[in-house]
Amino acid sequence: MASNTTMVDERAGAEIVYGAEECHRSSMELLEELGFPKGVMPLKDLVECGRVRETGFIWMKQKAPSQHFFEATKTLVSYAAEVTAYVEKFKMKKMNGIKSKQVFIWVPIAEMSIDGDNGKKILFKTPMGLGKSYPATAFMTIEEKEKNLQLQGKEEIKDI
Repeated sequence: MASNTTMVDERAGAEIVYGAEECHRSSMELLEELGFPKGVMPLKDLVECGRVRETGFIWMKQKAPSQHFFEATKTLVSYAAEVTAYVEKFKMKKMNGIKSKQVFIWVPIAEMSIDGDNGKKILFKTPMGLGKSYPATAFMTIEEKEKNLQLQGKEEIKDI
């Protein structure tokens, strides 16, 4: 019973959206606001998303658990039916519901952070504090990759 009370308290004052379209839009806006590429959390069939701005607590509910293979990192990731975290600019911490397959075992992901405005690497950490980083481009959508290439081209012209 205490865990239900905690869950209710954690979500008090939340902004909640329902339905696949609204949840997708909301989750993409959140990732962009935090500075993450939009492809870093490819959740499917979202039914509910919530955010408590005062505490940074967020949750995203899917119809069912899902898995996604990130081709660029050769990593299989499992997402529970509900994913939760506390968020702040460039960071998601105390994450629940996300596991990464490493060799033969599933390793929980407890935190992910991106290296500030630079945004070139994303670091994923386990609850034990062990981490692994990948290029942020590995998690970008096609549109983000195209925009990134255009920006790099403009920077090269400025350097000349």
